[in-house]
Amino acid sequence: MQSQLMQSLHQIFNFIVHNQVTLTSLIMFIFFSLFLLSWLIEPRRLINGLIFTAFGISFLVWSAILIISQHNPLLTTSFSFLALVILFGIFFLVTFSWIFFLWNAYFVWKYESHSLPNLLTLIIGLFLVGLWTLNRLGIFHRLPDWLHSLVAGATFIAFYLLFVMYNFLLNLVLYQIVPRRYNQDYLIVLGAGLIEGKKVSRLLGARIDRTIAFSNKQYDKGHKRPKLIMSGGQGKDEDLSEAAAMKDYAVKHGYDPNLILLEDKSTNTYQNMLYSKKVAVNDWGNSKFKAKFFTNNYHLFRAGLYAKMAHLKANGVGATTRFYFLPNATIREFAGVFIMHKKRHFVIIGLIAILFIIQAIFAVLGWGKYIIA
Repeated sequence: MQSQLMQSLHQIFNFIVHNQVTLTSLIMFIFFSLFLLSWLIEPRRLINGLIFTAFGISFLVWSAILIISQHNPLLTTSFSFLALVILFGIFFLVTFSWIFFLWNAYFVWKYESHSLPNLLTLIIGLFLVGLWTLNRLGIFHRLPDWLHSLVAGATFIAFYLLFVMYNFLLNLVLYQIVPRRYNQDYLIVLGAGLIEGKKVSRLLGARIDRTIAFSNKQYDKGHKRPKLIMSGGQGKDEDLSEAAAMKDYAVKHGYDPNLILLEDKSTNTYQNMLYSKKVAVNDWGNSKFKAKFFTNNYHLFRAGLYAKMAHLKANGVGATTRFYFLPNATIREFAGVFIMHKKRHFVIIGLIAILFIIQAIFAVLGWGKYIIA
């Protein structure tokens, strides 16, 4: 019986060895099909990034096996060199990422207000410089076992957060290229704070400009001109609602005021989506309308998640943002999405923390053989 089992395993192993390209091709095709199906049906899901990552890994494995199977020294050497360059690039970016954060912080400090949200890259950059300095001084190598366990736990948590952020960034990029259909009934423009309580900011103006450009393109393609829903309430320091200021801006840029509806009660993105849906339903008569929402590119995916929560069947279109503004804004967006799923993340982080705290206790008690960090 045992010999038959070993023989079967040997046959399976031989089959895998001699059909590596075919099997990896099949696996790659399965992951790509799953991703495409999931993404096209509902692009506002974080799992899409995980499936795409699985496809990417399977594609790299397939490429490596295919190239090696050709037994072409030049091709193999070229692929190996490219892989080393990519790995070195990743290592360099991770090791010296503090340079980018501080470089970005300089421009944000120069051109933007010195509020806490605009200082995120500066704080992260200084923190990374501190870690890099401590590592170069060898501080982490001279820690007692119990403290080493806690540092190892913090490192595991940091890697988990990096993976979560990677998945968010991947979904953010993928959401930018969702197919656009120029047959919409409503275009929802998400509001933002007004300058001096009455003026549309450059950031908000970019959203409205992008919306008008979309409307013009839809009209040029022979479809009707959609109605705009300006969504944004009135803050305590604002002379009028964001929606009213946005309407004035659009009218000054040539849009028909009769095709502009106002939603002036919302105070956050979720309410933008929920209340705008009500405005559209009241105007259309039912919920069977076609709509898209417009915001800045960095805010696009999180806004899409809120649209999904509000049961608004609408994907977004992003307006471009100045490059130096993107890192801080993207970090804030990641934090927002993280908080939206905080229970899941806190459970995982809590389990990691408990594991390494137990190891630290073992170290204090002298049970060193149980420490795996």
